[in-house]
Amino acid sequence: MAALAAYRNLWRATKVAFEGDARVLDAARQQIRDKFRESRVLAASDPAVQPAIQHAVEVATFLRSNLVQGKKEGDTYRLRIHEDTERGDNDTIKVGDKTVKIDGKTCKDR
Repeated sequence: MAALAAYRNLWRATKVAFEGDARVLDAARQQIRDKFRESRVLAASDPAVQPAIQHAVEVATFLRSNLVQGKKEGDTYRLRIHEDTERGDNDTIKVGDKTVKIDGKTCKDR
């Protein structure tokens, strides 16, 4: 059942990420179908199943929160930022290997 939930989560994430871009949406969904069909032969007790499900969940999360599509309009690009898009600033990138706290919490705490 976890595989089915991951599949559905991934399917919905593509809808959010690629809304309005039928060509890319169709290609992404075909890729999902192909990869899940390849893994269909695995038994539920196979040790490769759990990492595959985890990978699908992580890809869905990435698609929802980190992927932003742009469309060229004249000399500029219009970005399609939706409610699930992760927003923030780049200040934490400059810190390097130090522990960063925002509002008293680290990334692990959130």
